Amino acid sequence: MFGLLNLNKPPGWSSRDAVNRVYGLVRPVKAGHAGTLDPLATGVLVVCLGPATRLIEYVQRMPKTYRATFLLGQRSASDDVESEVEQLADCPRPDIGQIDAALPQFVGEIQQRPPAFSAVKVDGQRAYKLARRGKLDELPPRPVQVYDLRVEAYEYPRLELLIRCGSGTYVRSLGRDLAAATGSCAVMSQLVRTAIGPYQLADAVDPRSLTVETLPQHIVPAATAVAELPAWRLSEADCASLAQGGMLARDVDVDEFAGLDDAGRLRAILRRARGDLFKPAPNFSQT
Repeated sequence: MFGLLNLNKPPGWSSRDAVNRVYGLVRPVKAGHAGTLDPLATGVLVVCLGPATRLIEYVQRMPKTYRATFLLGQRSASDDVESEVEQLADCPRPDIGQIDAALPQFVGEIQQRPPAFSAVKVDGQRAYKLARRGKLDELPPRPVQVYDLRVEAYEYPRLELLIRCGSGTYVRSLGRDLAAATGSCAVMSQLVRTAIGPYQLADAVDPRSLTVETLPQHIVPAATAVAELPAWRLSEADCASLAQGGMLARDVDVDEFAGLDDAGRLRAILRRARGDLFKPAPNFSQT
């Protein structure tokens, strides 16, 4: 059990529900997810198994793609339909030209205010817990990266967006702020994550269909989690040295490599220790 699962999270499930489903089939092997999806959302949820849980940070860095639906002229405390929705009768109705004109200001590195009902920590507590008790109105803005933002369909009040963004971006906030830029307001009514890096929705498996017998056939090689790193092809002697916790030498300008054996299996993440010496961190050579 050294690899990843590309799951299609069902509606109504939390990300933890999906991980618990997998853990029930692989225990005592560890399992952890990379990139939380709210219960309202569906789509790609990557679960790392066994030693591959040490690769979660690499998956979290990957760009994420979403298809999101918003209802304009409405608002809620959570910026989606999971809390009480208020419909504004006199809210302006932007046309497609106004929406298209507002899109560019939300592409690139932008300052985004996360929803009050979110998992962001405030003084050690989750924001949504404070918001539920009426002790939090707004969170401060923070920088996030949006690579692409476009309108897929629009017929007032329904607006469908395609979004490609970096880690930490709140899609709910994008829709809320885009609507505000046109003089309107919006709540998110549907969200599908269609990709995380190379992990595509078309290849994802419903966790409800997994069994002890079928789960192994859906495990994706751990090397896919570090596909963005330069590859260092390891000889048998290199692998033997890593298995003993040894370091390897290479005269290069790069500080981090994915160490792969002849079969393409990930044996270690190699990081510069000093000079031309690289240490395995983490080391999977005994996996």
